[in-house]
Amino acid sequence: MLHVATDHDDWDTRLAGAVPRGPRVRVVAVEGRSGSGKSTVAERLRAALVARGEAAAVLPMEDLYPGWHGLERAPRLLVEWVLEPLRSGGRARWRRYDWERGGFGAREAEPPGPVASGGVLVVEGCGSGARAVRPYLDLMVWVEAPRAVRDRRLDSRADAAVYAPYRRVWAEQEARFYAAERPREHADAVVGNGGPGLTGRRPGRGTR
Repeated sequence: MLHVATDHDDWDTRLAGAVPRGPRVRVVAVEGRSGSGKSTVAERLRAALVARGEAAAVLPMEDLYPGWHGLERAPRLLVEWVLEPLRSGGRARWRRYDWERGGFGAREAEPPGPVASGGVLVVEGCGSGARAVRPYLDLMVWVEAPRAVRDRRLDSRADAAVYAPYRRVWAEQEARFYAAERPREHADAVVGNGGPGLTGRRPGRGTR
């Protein structure tokens, strides 16, 4: 297992080096608890892959969660809409969840052509390392940070007040998911992100 830490300058390059090369599309999951910094790790990984000449894109799981109670269902949607079509040579397409309106939008999204035809899709978010998803993964990354650090990051976000009514609901779903699915035990790489530099985002922020 590869261990890297975000307080080392080359951590993202080392992480990108763990992604296998090849002519087919490869899928990387970036897992971890809320506040661990998954979204920023995923973006830094994407940039490092592009720097080595790969086509790469990030798919946030927040696009696929069907609302604040939708964590359990989202991995199945990821497989059905994205991963199975990519594996079978079909067309991966999904509808982004609209957190303001409370439903999936009408417009379909899809990976950029160069990614779907042989690049790297980085799937970021809780649920991306679920048991049902693992057969489709080429690499699973676990991002970890102490609970106190994660809580401080969540508290300091600009939209913390909006998130507050749902924080416990989401935390309970995360706890059940990680107890049942145990993605940390199946990770190929661990990113230690206990410092102040990298932060993630919580579901529903609306950042696309």
